[in-house]
Formats: sequence, C-alpha cells, structure tokens
Amino acid sequence: MLIGKTTPDDMNLHPIRYKWAYDLYNQAVRNTWFPHEIALQEDLQDWARMTEDEKHSVTFLMAFFNPAELIVNRSIALGIYPYLKSPECHLYLAKQMWEEANHCVSFEYVLETFPFDKEKIFNLHLDVPSMVAKEDYINRFMRRMTEETLDIESPEGKKDFIRNLVATNIVMEGIWFYSGFMVALSFRQRNMLRNFGSMINWVIRDESLHLKFGINLVHTILEENSEILTEDFAKEIGDLVIEGVDLETAYNRDLFPNGILGLNADYVNQYVQYVADRRLEELGLPKHYNVSNPAKWMGTATDVYELVNFFESQNTSYEVDVRAHTDGVKKDDPQSEVEKAGN
Repeated sequence: MLIGKTTPDDMNLHPIRYKWAYDLYNQAVRNTWFPHEIALQEDLQDWARMTEDEKHSVTFLMAFFNPAELIVNRSIALGIYPYLKSPECHLYLAKQMWEEANHCVSFEYVLETFPFDKEKIFNLHLDVPSMVAKEDYINRFMRRMTEETLDIESPEGKKDFIRNLVATNIVMEGIWFYSGFMVALSFRQRNMLRNFGSMINWVIRDESLHLKFGINLVHTILEENSEILTEDFAKEIGDLVIEGVDLETAYNRDLFPNGILGLNADYVNQYVQYVADRRLEELGLPKHYNVSNPAKWMGTATDVYELVNFFESQNTSYEVDVRAHTDGVKKDDPQSEVEKAGN
C-alpha cells in the first residue's frame, strides 16, 4: 500500500511499484535551474515606468509568494512525506522540497533586486485579511496531520491525508499559484518584466510536475483504498476546491483594487474559475463554474505545462535537454513558449 506510517524499513527502491513517481523524479532533475541564471537588472527600467497600481500588484504577489513556498515545504515535510511508504515517492518529494526552497530563494532574489519596501512585503501576509484567510485554510489541514490522534491507517486518517494534499497541492499550487503566474506573465505580454517572466516560467515547469505528482497520488490512494471513495467524500473534496476559489477571489480584489491596463479582479477571477474546473476534472470530479478561459494567451502558453488526463497520456514536450547537464549545451529558455503564444 502506498499510504501508511513510514518506518526505517521503507528503504528498498527496487522493485519499483510506482514508476510514475520515479519518472517524475528524473524529469524534475532534468528541469533543475537556479535563480541567478536570470539577470533582472533590465526589468528595473520597466519598474521605473510602471504605474502605482501596477507596482502594487507586483508587490502584493511577492508578499504572497515569498512565504507561500515555505508553507508548501512545511506541508510536504509534516503532512505528506511521513505518511507515504514508497521510496520512489520519497525521492520525488525530496526534489520537490528542494524546488520549493529554490522558489523561495528566487523570490528573495527578486526582493533584493527591486526597490521594494521589504518590511511592508514581509508583513503583508500577516496583516491583509485575504492573505491571512488563505494561510489559515492551508494550516487548518496541515495541523491535523501533526496531531497525535491522527491514525493514518484508518479510513478517516486516509481522508485527512487527501484533504491536506488537495489543499496544498491542488488549491494552493494548482489554483492560487496559477492565478499569480497569470498576473506576472501578463506584464511580459505587454513587453514588461520579461526576465521576471522567464523566472516565473521556470517556476511553472516545477509546479506542473508537482501537480502531476499530487493528482497521481490522490488517484492511486483512492484506487488502493476504495472504501473511502464515496459520493460524500467526493463532494467534500469538490467543496474544498470551491472554498479555495472563494478565498482567491477575495485576495484578487485586494490585488487589483483599481485594475491595471488589460487586467482587473473580475478578469483574473474568471481565469481562476477556469483553472479550478480543470483541477476538478483532473480529480475526476465535474466542472463547477463552466466558464471560458478569458486569457487565451495564457491557455496557449501553459498548455505546455498544464495537465491532461495523464493516466492516458503524458505531456513531456517541455523537458530540458539532458545534454545540457552532460556536455555543456545551454538549457532551453522557458521564455520561448510564452513568447510564441504571445506573438
């Protein structure tokens, strides 16, 4: 069984039972990158020309993303890794935790480069109610995973595991993060903050694999524990996703109190609903919002990364050339796919 209390005996990689996890680990290694590979100095010229509302939106994003990566890391360490018995899953989660740390350092690099009021940014997620509500939502499920009364072997304990996984992986990484990605990449659509956009693309590379791993994990656990696969539990999971969308809707209204050129809260929130429907479908649940994608350019750009029904097919078209790590060939610039979509 995939889920259970980890013991020191869970150390034999072979025979590999969950090849999808091992394959994702190898793919993640091929995607390895470092933030200082991207020069941000050119973006400072764009920053000097941006309006106050535009600067507010970027500042607000940074205030959320900076602690969010560490929140995901903590949820993996405390609420996911200890309850999986698969060594191949542990391999992937170890790489994912490194990636979350790398994302955090990447946003630190942005904070060091741009003339932000850093004290303000560091405190916003503690002071703004919409950000506090999002963090409370994640912590609600993560805290349960650390309680002594949790019995991961029981049906209810397995449900607790899936609740925490859905909150962290599907809602936070798969909806909230993608909402922020769209806002960040919208500037590059206007030929602004292009290098920052390249960094976001590299983050998306990682996050797409995190999503694929998480949804594979949900489906595998449900397949191995059919007793928890009930209509009531399916509805509960759907409601968790919808609750996450409601929280993001409130957050985006604080992100765009006035709107900026080509972007406002209603526009972003329709995109959030569109992405949420995709996540619901990937979980095997029906759509809830049935809205179109308002950011067609984003749909084209991230179709390279977003998930299909990967029990039938896997999209690996964005893999970094393995030769880049063996014979000095320069890695593919992830900027190219979004630029093609924008042209």
